[in-house]
Amino acid sequence: MSATLTPPVPEPTTPAIRHPYWVLGAVCALALMSTVGVAMPYPILAPIFVDGARDGFTHFMGLDPKLLMGLALAVNPLGILLGSLFIGPLSDRYGRRAVLNVTLTATLLGYLLTAYALQQRWYVVFVLARFVTGLTEGNVAVARALVADLHGQIDRTRGLAWLNACLYAGWLLGPLVGGLTLSWGEPVPFVLAGLAMLPCLVILAAGVPAGPRASGPLHLLKAMREQQALGLLRTDAVLARLALLQFLYTLGVTALYEFAPLWMLEQAGLDSRGIAYVTAAQCATMTLASVLAGRFGGGRRHPLRGAAWMALVAAIGLSLLAVLPATPGLVMIATLGLPLALYNAVMPAWMSERFAAHGQGRVMGLLSTIFCLSNVLVALLGSALALLSSRWIMGLGGLTCVLAAWQLLALARSEQPHEAPAPREDA
Repeated sequence: MSATLTPPVPEPTTPAIRHPYWVLGAVCALALMSTVGVAMPYPILAPIFVDGARDGFTHFMGLDPKLLMGLALAVNPLGILLGSLFIGPLSDRYGRRAVLNVTLTATLLGYLLTAYALQQRWYVVFVLARFVTGLTEGNVAVARALVADLHGQIDRTRGLAWLNACLYAGWLLGPLVGGLTLSWGEPVPFVLAGLAMLPCLVILAAGVPAGPRASGPLHLLKAMREQQALGLLRTDAVLARLALLQFLYTLGVTALYEFAPLWMLEQAGLDSRGIAYVTAAQCATMTLASVLAGRFGGGRRHPLRGAAWMALVAAIGLSLLAVLPATPGLVMIATLGLPLALYNAVMPAWMSERFAAHGQGRVMGLLSTIFCLSNVLVALLGSALALLSSRWIMGLGGLTCVLAAWQLLALARSEQPHEAPAPREDA
């Protein structure tokens, strides 16, 4: 695999933001509570479909519950995928706060519709509601762009590491809340996910600046067509190559995220509470690793090389889940949070600096797009492999991670490290 390397383009100047640490804290809190809602369904879908009641919902059209679960898993990231093509870039155009205000409100309504469909046992409406909710859940790109806007006042790697720590904390709390409240009724976790958007709207109004906006007349459809994130692949050969490797890596990561609950149910016999506890342990590891990455700089001298080695460590651990027995496998799932978090602390920060001239919202939107596309493919392919065993899913995910890490190491050798400007610490 080869690509013509292009020199980094100077980063456009962003006006200083008043009280940057307050803004960082507000964005982190927003990301935490928003992610709680996204994460709630993951430990409960396997118990609902595989161990749930045998009715027209879990056996819709006579299909295997694992296939129905896979479709329910796939449609939400499919919605996020389509939304991420435009949400990050549109925040470059219309301002961060305006875009977040619309998407958070729509997400709240989508969760309530999902809960109602589950209560009524309407599988088709449930799937459609998860898709529509996903369209407006691609807010991570905007949060990362907001943190990247603070560079020059707050070190980018440190800021993104703290943001990642809050995202992982959301993935810690979300599965716990979902797993522990499922016994109150299957719709309850989705209602709580919707209610989590209310404090997000308050924080958005109180602590997040509107952000830069592009000048000139505002033509929504034209902006969506011209600024969608995948257009970057036609303009930058290095970014196109990196996007392919990121896709291979996230295929393995999403195999773990989406089907680890099924692995725990099949191989260890855990119920929704047990799945929630193990997922929470993994996310706690990720949160701690992100905090440490922000404190010590996350490998700032050779960030791409460091990310590649973390991808390789994650690939080995994921591959072992294809053969490990129950107890060592549960330990592996929890400890995999370490390399996953360190990779996610370094890679977005390096891409934010390396490709800044394309627009922070657009670059972060590309990352979200890749992640969601891999979610969709893994959910569909994994549900078919699940008919054999969840171990097959982990083995395939480990293989794609190994391929990605190998090529990332090759790319790191061809890319010279670029020093970022020293941040101001007096803000």
